[in-house]
Amino acid sequence: MQGRVEWTKGTGMVGINAAGQQIEMDWENGPSPMQLTLQMVGACSLVDVVIGLKERPFSKAWVELDSERAASTPRRFTSMTMVYHVVGDVPKKLVERVVEKSHEKYCSVSNSLDPNITIHWRVVLHEQAPK
Repeated sequence: MQGRVEWTKGTGMVGINAAGQQIEMDWENGPSPMQLTLQMVGACSLVDVVIGLKERPFSKAWVELDSERAASTPRRFTSMTMVYHVVGDVPKKLVERVVEKSHEKYCSVSNSLDPNITIHWRVVLHEQAPK
């Protein structure tokens, strides 16, 4: 995997991957590198959840993220809280097992972070809206 980050003036940057796809960043006005890191933990784990539930009837899934950071530099993450939401007829125990496996084994992003970062998570199920 290769990439490049270019300063675009002021507080702006652009991240470019080997395929030329870009993500704009702004360290003052966002999304900042830390905001993107938090969101990428959520995105990576959400991929695991969606793949893990592929045989089940669900229509929507998302994860809400909150974090705490150290007060002094380096202002690294100290904890993250992740609330997974799934809409559909899916057993809660199954979703919890998939999320647990994501954090234990599959999510490359969260497993690349400092192991001292505490990651709390929980699952909220929502019923499918009647047709």
